Amino acid sequence: MATSLIKNVEGKLDELIRICSRLEKENSTLRAKEEGWQQERKRLMEKNEIARARVEAMIQHLKTLETES
Repeated sequence: MATSLIKNVEGKLDELIRICSRLEKENSTLRAKEEGWQQERKRLMEKNEIARARVEAMIQHLKTLETES
């Protein structure tokens, strides 16, 4: 009886080790993806700022042309 209990506990420990290993790999993958999304977000925010500045410059240019006419 004690032997079967020990084998049962060993089996459960092996299963927990496999689960922990799988979760560590999954966590690593998710962290890498998150880093990629953060970099993409930063890049898009920079592009958005550039576009905003260009639009503001165009508006200012149009206002200048309007007052010159």
